[in-house]
Amino acid sequence: MFAPLKIWRKWHGKANITQRRHAVASALAASACAPLVMARGHRIGGVPELPLVVDSLNVDDTKTLLATLNKLGCEEDLAKVRKSKKMRAGQGKYRHSRYVMRKGPLIVYGDAQEDLKENARNLPGVDTCHYSRLNVLQLAPGGHLGRFVVYTEDAFRQINHTFGTNRYASETKKGFHLNRPVMNCADISRIINSDQVQSKLREQRTSIRTHDKAKKNPLKNKTIMLRLNPYAKKRAELLAKADADRKANRKATLKDKRNKDKKRLRTKRDQALNAGLGKSFKDAEDVIAEEERQGNYQPGDSDDEEDEN
Repeated sequence: MFAPLKIWRKWHGKANITQRRHAVASALAASACAPLVMARGHRIGGVPELPLVVDSLNVDDTKTLLATLNKLGCEEDLAKVRKSKKMRAGQGKYRHSRYVMRKGPLIVYGDAQEDLKENARNLPGVDTCHYSRLNVLQLAPGGHLGRFVVYTEDAFRQINHTFGTNRYASETKKGFHLNRPVMNCADISRIINSDQVQSKLREQRTSIRTHDKAKKNPLKNKTIMLRLNPYAKKRAELLAKADADRKANRKATLKDKRNKDKKRLRTKRDQALNAGLGKSFKDAEDVIAEEERQGNYQPGDSDDEEDEN
């Protein structure tokens, strides 16, 4: 965004504190649902159970903490995080955030884990959070529920005191109660497909189109043409038959013309006509020559001129 540092820009939207607390509680509950955790992309094939609770993570150094997490089944997820590190696209690489990587497990610790935060801060993809400071940004990064969370025993015991239960209010969040579940069975597909529900439902409606949306051209659409003119089919058959007969007659005519005997007769007849015409012209020329010899022929003097006079 160009020149974003404006004091009048609305960077955040206000949400009620009770809504924020319910959001954190929902994200916390989603971290205990294996399908949601796997759908978010975490590798939990080697994790023994969810939620994953360990006695203690008080170790001396980062190397020991990494070995402990690998024994708990986090090795595959941590390897995925390390392989995902890549250069950020765009101009953000110049703003002290040159690399990006996926999110790994979140470790929720209590007061008894003194050095856990320092030991885990150098592990790629591993985040730590105190149980009293759980927030949606860590439990649902990017707005996607199902973060892989590792709890220490003391932190796990304090969650009920922090968020309360369906019967008791929270001890630290004044006036906050968890929502009571509306449904006893969360298997929606089983409820919908049950015989009791299906017997009360109406039959599925199907839309039947009474006419075409677009007007059809009868000159191109035979069905529409027959609907308008029932004789069109018979007419097309007659035209096709006439065309076939014409082609057959033409073929027979060409074959008759190519007959050698008839061709010879035609040639002989044409030669006789040409010979007769030649003889007639020659006789006429002889008569003219004889009159010229006697001196009686004048050009333009003929019987037709005498009749006109």
